[in-house]
Amino acid sequence: MSSAAELKSLVKALHGTSNDEETITILKTLKEEAKITEATLRESKVGLAVGKLRSHSTKDVSDLAKEIVKKWKTEVEREKQSSGSSGKAVANGKPSAMRKSSTASSTASGASSATISAAPSTPMTPTATSASGKGDLRTSKTDGVKTAVTGDKTRDKCIELLYDALASDSGAPSELIMSRAKGIEHTVLGEFNGTTAAYKSKIRSFYVNLKDKNNPGLRESIVSGDLPVQRFCKMTSQEMASEERKAADSKIMEENLFKALGAEEVQAETDAFQCGRCKQRKCRYRQAQTRSADEPMTTFVTCTVCNNRWKFS
Repeated sequence: MSSAAELKSLVKALHGTSNDEETITILKTLKEEAKITEATLRESKVGLAVGKLRSHSTKDVSDLAKEIVKKWKTEVEREKQSSGSSGKAVANGKPSAMRKSSTASSTASGASSATISAAPSTPMTPTATSASGKGDLRTSKTDGVKTAVTGDKTRDKCIELLYDALASDSGAPSELIMSRAKGIEHTVLGEFNGTTAAYKSKIRSFYVNLKDKNNPGLRESIVSGDLPVQRFCKMTSQEMASEERKAADSKIMEENLFKALGAEEVQAETDAFQCGRCKQRKCRYRQAQTRSADEPMTTFVTCTVCNNRWKFS
């Protein structure tokens, strides 16, 4: 399975799955049978579809998606390395052995100066950084992407930061990621009428949230276009947070609410409620109107034995 058409049909099937078993079946098919190249990834957009599943709530699905993305990255990097080597070998229509023979008469100083002058213009590839242990992370430098596009150093640096955050674990084409980074920067620039302190602060906030390794879903939704740039730029830090962070914040708020209620008058004691943890019926409870007046009151219950807390309406 190597054609973009076949991959597109699997992407469509992946979007239409109704349960985790179907999703896992399709992912296994992609992992075992799909022959991936950079061209088919771009045309079929299968990388975006699988990348989104890395943040799936089911661990088996998310783990399998991560394995596939890692495998495909390796295959694409190997393809680039192979094409680069073969391109050098047949340059000017000569095999590498012939070229070596034809250039043997060059002086050492000439060869050295040619190497030095060519080095800065040669874009680094993700494979080139693997020796330092950073081969898995994409950046504008590893992708060979030019971020100096506005003529303003501050703006160009902000675009570079946004690109690095969006591309870090993405399988999307660099052109698409770059367009999203430029779109975000342009929107923020218009909001603050220039590269002001507020502009820099907003870009920094976006970078931190996008770079969060526990929040791949946010990156993928922006790159894929599911989350429009205009809408993203209006989101707060709380809205951008990962599901894990939101759950943790919600738990903290609930605990603070219980503590605030505990600081008020003594709650009534009752045996009408059974604790789900220790199964005892020694509880304190309090009722409060936490929603609109036409909604039922919320009952807050605390077990006096194990201090377990719960609420219901």
